[in-house]
Amino acid sequence: MSTPNQLDKKSEAWSALFSEPMSELVKRYTASVFFDQRLWQADITGSLAHADMLAAQKIIGADDLAAIQKGMAQIRAEIEGGQFEWQLDLEDVHLNIEARLTQLVGDAGKRLHTGRSRNDQVATDVRLWLRGEIDLITGLLSDLQKALLSVAEQNVDTILPGFTHLQVAQPVSFAHHLLAYVEMFARDAERMADVRKRVNRLPLGSAALAGTTYPLDRERVAKTLGMVDEQGQACICQNSLDAVSDRDFAIEFSAAASLVMVHVSRLSEELILWMSQNFGFIKIADRFTTGSSIMPQKKNPDVPELARGKTGRVVGHLMGLITLMKGQPLAYNKDNQEDKEPLFDTVDTLKDTLRIFSEMVGGQVNPATGKLEGGITVNAPAMEQAALKGYATATDLADYLVKKGLPFRDAHETVAHAVKAAVSHSCDLSELPLTVLLQFNKSIEKDVYEVLSLRGSLNARNTVGGTAPAQVRQQIARHRARLAS
Repeated sequence: MSTPNQLDKKSEAWSALFSEPMSELVKRYTASVFFDQRLWQADITGSLAHADMLAAQKIIGADDLAAIQKGMAQIRAEIEGGQFEWQLDLEDVHLNIEARLTQLVGDAGKRLHTGRSRNDQVATDVRLWLRGEIDLITGLLSDLQKALLSVAEQNVDTILPGFTHLQVAQPVSFAHHLLAYVEMFARDAERMADVRKRVNRLPLGSAALAGTTYPLDRERVAKTLGMVDEQGQACICQNSLDAVSDRDFAIEFSAAASLVMVHVSRLSEELILWMSQNFGFIKIADRFTTGSSIMPQKKNPDVPELARGKTGRVVGHLMGLITLMKGQPLAYNKDNQEDKEPLFDTVDTLKDTLRIFSEMVGGQVNPATGKLEGGITVNAPAMEQAALKGYATATDLADYLVKKGLPFRDAHETVAHAVKAAVSHSCDLSELPLTVLLQFNKSIEKDVYEVLSLRGSLNARNTVGGTAPAQVRQQIARHRARLAS
């Protein structure tokens, strides 16, 4: 018969209380070890910090600490070398590591769990793991912004039809258009940094739900784990019930991740449209496209299409996590085991998407030549020709008339009649003879043709945030400096 504290593949941490073994079906249904293994580094790191504190507080001896440190070093090597035996009977990553530690170092391994519960242990592990993933994602967001900036720098003077309602509205610099996404991803990075502050708080020491009777130094553990604020002060969850039971930090991260994917999806939609023959604005490198099984002429934008689809997956995980939390009473409930798979998949999906988009947009340095290859190829003439199709400088003509003294609403009405005339002549506003334009307002002069040109329209919008090339170059420089700091 199993004895208390015995941890092997035939018993559980609570086995002394129970009169019959767990059903094999229940065991498989409740186990998490096959997906929460990825928390092993965080689990070892958190356990070592806990052991260090226990020894400093004279709760365990120095010999126990040394044994725990030695055992954990061996476990780390076994996991990294693929030699660690993960056991379903031990349910999760935490009990698997603890069981192996006890097997290696005996009673010292059993003392490690003093002053903590799996409730605060798992909350700590998830926070430690997610903090590291946020740091990786922040770096990937920076890479994508730099990729967009590389394309923007080459296309400051490239004219793109700007759209509203997917109708040609006004001409913009293609670089200006791309910088809109740089702004979005910059805000995404800011959100990730803000979420990180709330992720980076220590639950350990809260025990199961009510705290512990042992004289723990939670501040020491927090500082050891880098859970500190900008002033170096320990960041600790202040209520034990809240610390072990809420997953709002995971939900908040998932919300931030969903916004990143929404921005990726919007960019994907535009890349798909621009790549189509009806637009022909860009080409995407072949390695990011696929062909058709029946139509040999096809190049399909599978990467942006799939990213657009994966956005629904990430947003779905957010909804799942919110629903997971909404009906739970305090404190910890087994429901919270269901937080990990959606959280893990959200992180994996987001990282993979950001990596592939950085390369797809900006290209990749060929190690043999040192040159940037691939990325987006821009068809500037097609973009400019498209900008001529929708009377994109009509607003410029209205502004011109306002500067001549006409009230804007009257100018708006006058230009509408001028557009009608251009439609009837099957030409652009800039191609209407001056004699025709004078029929609409006698103050129009020859200088109107500079106003009505696409490039004149761009140059005229020379205010902060505008599409004038001079402004766009300043914005590119600002972003470059920001991303270099």
